[in-house]
Amino acid sequence: MSSTQQSRHDGPSGHEEDDRPGPTPAPTDARPGLLPAPAPVQLIDPSGAACAETALSRPDHATLARLYRAMAVGRRLDAQITALTRQGRLAVYPSSRGQEACQVGAALALRGQDWLFPTYRDSVAVFTRGVDPHEVLVSFRGDWHCGYDPYEHRVAPQCTPLATNTLHAVGLAHAARLRGQDTVALVLLGDGATSEGDTHEALNFAAVWKAPVVFLVQNNGYAISVPLAKQSAAPSLAHKGIGYGIPSHLVDGNDVAAVYAAVRQAVEHAAAGGGPVLIEARTYRVEAHTNADDATRYRHDDEVAYWLERDPLRRLELFLEHQGHPLDLVQISAEAEEVAASVRARSTGGVAPEPGALFEHVYADPPASLARQRADLQDELQRDEEATA
Repeated sequence: MSSTQQSRHDGPSGHEEDDRPGPTPAPTDARPGLLPAPAPVQLIDPSGAACAETALSRPDHATLARLYRAMAVGRRLDAQITALTRQGRLAVYPSSRGQEACQVGAALALRGQDWLFPTYRDSVAVFTRGVDPHEVLVSFRGDWHCGYDPYEHRVAPQCTPLATNTLHAVGLAHAARLRGQDTVALVLLGDGATSEGDTHEALNFAAVWKAPVVFLVQNNGYAISVPLAKQSAAPSLAHKGIGYGIPSHLVDGNDVAAVYAAVRQAVEHAAAGGGPVLIEARTYRVEAHTNADDATRYRHDDEVAYWLERDPLRRLELFLEHQGHPLDLVQISAEAEEVAASVRARSTGGVAPEPGALFEHVYADPPASLARQRADLQDELQRDEEATA
């Protein structure tokens, strides 16, 4: 049946009417607050001027100063790690330069008992949550899948497969709710991840279970080289929450005040039993997808220049100056450099990996097939040692 024919048979609810008996359907009236704003909400505009507060309240100056410091440290660390990768000290690193407002605003909006579920591009969010940067880099060297203790700071391992962390977040949040624990899970994902089936399953389960989850989509314009226009025809990615009955919001992802306020409000909503929230933060990936990517093949320099003029750090810096609360940029820069120097120093040299460790922490009870593979490896290593003796 064509869409035109379908519409002629639809009733007031938008569903085809018939007299078939069945269970009582769920309410179809749109709940208040489901629809996102038509344009990204801002609390501070790109020039550093204050915007009128609407549904979100601008954080106080002390919080804004804290947000700026974390963004400055995060950017310096990101640049340092990118340099280490180019020097061959790391296998790969996906930069998040330009997305600091999303990463820092989201991480600092969490409470101590909440969990963060990051992706491979969210190292700055992981640093901001308190994880030692040196431990984060372990996985990018290829030593371990996760070089830090997830339980210490309530940060799940950084997720490389797109969208798998969305289901992990829903599972943890649902379990916490069943146990009566006051815990919210914040899951970070990109625009490309919204095209994955895992995201849709996670949104549906979270909505049905009213799981305390906040989905933050960092829409940075590209899924590797695929622009957003070739991924989705929706008015915004925030609109994708509506079909699941999830309140959705659209914010300026380069306005750290708006990101922080939106995530904080969503965390409070979820913690109070209101269920999940979806937030789309529109931002931009200034650097290439990873050090192995040539971004010049699919985007132009003028596009990057446009977004560099909307730098999240400069925006907040100008706002605080206009408000009579200038930052001590010299001190902040020195602190950021000290953190970067520490990471640089600890990245010198390295420990040779133990081949047998490849089989550790794979299964609680290793199957026979894994034991055979381990024995084969040991035999091969022994033969190599004897041949070179």
